[in-house]
Amino acid sequence: MSGHDHHHHDHDHDHDHDHDHDHEHEHEHDNHFTPIEARVKALESLMVEKGYVDPAALDVIIDTYETKVGPRNGARVVARAWSDPAYAARLKQDATAAIAELGYSGRQGEHMVSVWNSADEHNMVVCTLCSCYPWSVLGLPPVWYKSPPYRSRAVIDPRGVLAEFGVTLPEAKRIRVWDSTAEIRYLVIPERPAGTEGWSEERLADLVTRDAMIGTGLARQPEEEAA
Repeated sequence: MSGHDHHHHDHDHDHDHDHDHDHEHEHEHDNHFTPIEARVKALESLMVEKGYVDPAALDVIIDTYETKVGPRNGARVVARAWSDPAYAARLKQDATAAIAELGYSGRQGEHMVSVWNSADEHNMVVCTLCSCYPWSVLGLPPVWYKSPPYRSRAVIDPRGVLAEFGVTLPEAKRIRVWDSTAEIRYLVIPERPAGTEGWSEERLADLVTRDAMIGTGLARQPEEEAA
């Protein structure tokens, strides 16, 4: 395939995909529920009614995965790597250990590999056979990540998929597609935007989006800095 490499690591699908069932519990911000989501909502309501679950506790768990445990963790990893060459070297050598240094581990992030964007190469992550995703650094997977069109087209036409996300790369830039498995999850380290010299890690982290760490987006530019 010209223009990109597809690094497909064999999935061992004899294992129990318990995390796929967990993904069905993903919190949606609209009223159009799939049959699975509707069943989950009904089950949550019943458990709350019977006094088994505190609805406030459910809200805290969901908020934690969506906004706190979520991409903020990965953004801090990227910001540290941009700021600290020694940390960047450790992240390249053993991403699982380097990420754990910052206190982020477990929950689908047991075996992490970092892949680094550069002027010559752009990396993108997919899981073609299920929806393996590094919850510990990226939080809940977006709906589109689990969709069959993304899972198939990301491999066949990554440049076209990126264009649909609003990302147009130079034709000369190589695109590498990494296939997540139950054993290995990938974290894309986006290119550090120019004009951010001397920035604090916290400010740099505000430039790092979830999509940039999946490879379907780029880091925000300084003029797009989050308020």
